[in-house]
Amino acid sequence: MIKGDNSFVPSVALRIAVRGGVDAMALLLTDGGAVGGDGDVVFHGAPTHPSGIVRLTDVGDGTAWLDAALPTVEERITRLLVVGSTDDGRTMRDVAGLSVEAFAPDGTSVARYDVTDGGPETAMVLAELYRRAGGWKFRAVGQGYANGLAGLATDHGVDVARPTAAQTPQPVPVRVPASAPVHVAAPQPVPFQVPASQPVPFQAPPSQPAPVAEPAPAFAPPSEPQASPYGPVWSYGPVFPPYVQSGRDNDVISVGGLPPGPVVVHLEVRGDGYTGLTVLDWKNKEKDYLVNSTEEDFRGRVLTTVPSKGNLRLRLEAEGPWRVEVSPLAAACVLTEHEQEFRGPDVLLHTGGVADLTIQYGGDDNLIVNVYELARHDDHTALPRDENLVNEIGARRETVPLPEGPLVVQFEAADGPWRARLRRV
Repeated sequence: MIKGDNSFVPSVALRIAVRGGVDAMALLLTDGGAVGGDGDVVFHGAPTHPSGIVRLTDVGDGTAWLDAALPTVEERITRLLVVGSTDDGRTMRDVAGLSVEAFAPDGTSVARYDVTDGGPETAMVLAELYRRAGGWKFRAVGQGYANGLAGLATDHGVDVARPTAAQTPQPVPVRVPASAPVHVAAPQPVPFQVPASQPVPFQAPPSQPAPVAEPAPAFAPPSEPQASPYGPVWSYGPVFPPYVQSGRDNDVISVGGLPPGPVVVHLEVRGDGYTGLTVLDWKNKEKDYLVNSTEEDFRGRVLTTVPSKGNLRLRLEAEGPWRVEVSPLAAACVLTEHEQEFRGPDVLLHTGGVADLTIQYGGDDNLIVNVYELARHDDHTALPRDENLVNEIGARRETVPLPEGPLVVQFEAADGPWRARLRRV
């Protein structure tokens, strides 16, 4: 990615590598762009968020790791800033190999940003994760602060305490064997402090070859399992960076390089004509109908499976501009006890125990809801047979029982707005 780019990432427990030997930290921000309190600042003095959703570890090789369990992030948190800073006389232009990279639980790199235009700043927002359309996006930011952490902290509502030289905390690097799991000790929070400012003479960085991108490290899971109040983190199906394509009118979309298994296709079409989306088989003939709608400005998410051999091929019928995004199943929205608003067909996840699903539907045509039970289904390249929960016409309220997760809840047909929430049993 280059500065300013953004893309969706799976809504799973991500590991974020901050390279270059800088001090890493995370700020968890609310709607107003500020932290909700001191606990929303994760740094070496307080390496674990009070909720456990974000953890910071440093294995002493110049790479710091932030573990962010996206499915369990509190609703009040809308953005997570990944920050790098220096306090050893270096500025950001002096840092070689400065980068930030996010990894999925299986070790797949889902986003990476290499900072190539660092300046005289001593602190920088490297990247941010932010909520969008029921999921999470990663943005390459690269915004530096000439007045260092003090300016960055003040801009985001952090109460800065400036220590004397004798009080300045000295981080102790922790070194562990490469093969050993990293265990995070119970944190001992300390007030967030900014190093005492001192003039830094400008020095041109020595000439050196551009850093070579290092291979992605093998994924090491967090020291404790990350779980939500509604069940474990989703782990079924392949994880990969989303594929996005835009166009206009009728087309055939061919997506290569995806691992076999169930995926979510998000389709948006601007216009008031017919919208159809069909899967093509290996003979290039229509196989499964995913969308069949006359709704104006159609939008929705549908479920399909990448074949074990060949590409995922889709025939799109549309009158107007369109956008298609193919994402992992893990990127779908997780059902909770908080009411969530949707529109059109969608794919949702249930990760907890037995529960009731309450639905309020405002459309005029069919409402069709299916579930796929995955608890005893070990083949991640396919889905089990679905079970129909709802098949009714017109606006209505429905409450249906859900078995224990993990399971996929597919709103196969829904031509208007609707709401859904879980009710514990």
